[in-house]
Amino acid sequence: MKLARSLAAAWLLCTLSLLALADAGNETRAAYLAVIDRPRVALQPELAQLPAVEGFRKYHLWFSADANERVPAYLLLPDAARFKGPRPVVIALHGTGGTKDDIAGLVVAAVRAGFIGVAIDGRYHGERIPSGSGANEYNAAIARAFTTGQGHPFYYDTTWDVMRLIDYLETRKDVDAKRIGLTGISKGGIETYLAAAADPRVAVAVSYLGVQSFKWSLDNGQWRARIATIQAAFNAAAREAGKSADDVNFVREFYARVVPGIDGRFDGPAMLTLIAPRPLLVVNGDSDANTPLAGVRLAIETARPAYAAANSADRLQLMIEENTPHRVNPEAIDAGIAWFVRWLTP
Repeated sequence: MKLARSLAAAWLLCTLSLLALADAGNETRAAYLAVIDRPRVALQPELAQLPAVEGFRKYHLWFSADANERVPAYLLLPDAARFKGPRPVVIALHGTGGTKDDIAGLVVAAVRAGFIGVAIDGRYHGERIPSGSGANEYNAAIARAFTTGQGHPFYYDTTWDVMRLIDYLETRKDVDAKRIGLTGISKGGIETYLAAAADPRVAVAVSYLGVQSFKWSLDNGQWRARIATIQAAFNAAAREAGKSADDVNFVREFYARVVPGIDGRFDGPAMLTLIAPRPLLVVNGDSDANTPLAGVRLAIETARPAYAAANSADRLQLMIEENTPHRVNPEAIDAGIAWFVRWLTP
């Protein structure tokens, strides 16, 4: 009898803990969505066929993310004779200064495995800017957001675009909307875990060189490499504010205006927890200054209890590439595709 009462008490305590975690997670997700939310408009998708890639059908896609933004993307479709019925999807996001074409190798690898592949240009990148390449317009937009307090071109706005892309994918008869995967590299890796945390429709995620604790980096003097990816924007903001560009307190002020909560409520540890119990593979180099390994491990270890509580410990994995700085090696791409194959069964 005592054993039965003890087991019942343990079960009740576990249940209450899970409910508390769920409530906290729902509040964090709602708060993040409130930051990025804007009026939804009709998607108005446009498709145009492009030259085939390795025999796969390729289409240029445009859709509306909001009243002012048309998002350029491309779809690559697997062999219809070999892979029949609604297909799972892998969405790919590029890094700072890149374009959707820069991540084509990953998309093609996914399509070879039987997925529909999709890549978009992030905010102020690729076809969304007059120059078509580089990060000048991106930096200018971030500096402008600091000055005006309007918009979140640094990471957050692209996560909204991903959510609108999923809205579009759900309209396609050849898509299995319950099997949508998301991946990205560097900037795209950050956007991957943010979007997966915000939108439960992301069934599986692979984040390359993105997962981190911004707070840990600030607290431990390891923030400079990450800021260097948008150094021009940061310097402009420091001049605007009359502050030193080498002051960690100004970094916190900068984040609070352009990506509010990124080093607090929406930091990596909290957002990874929201992804549980959905499968998440995190890939990082052992000497990547942009995503210091101690901060990566902190994010992973913080999320582990949520996965364990859902009996899904095997769905959270960290792959560390040895002797590797801010770079994705071919074997890591292979591991990412294998992760999607494992959990999305193309």
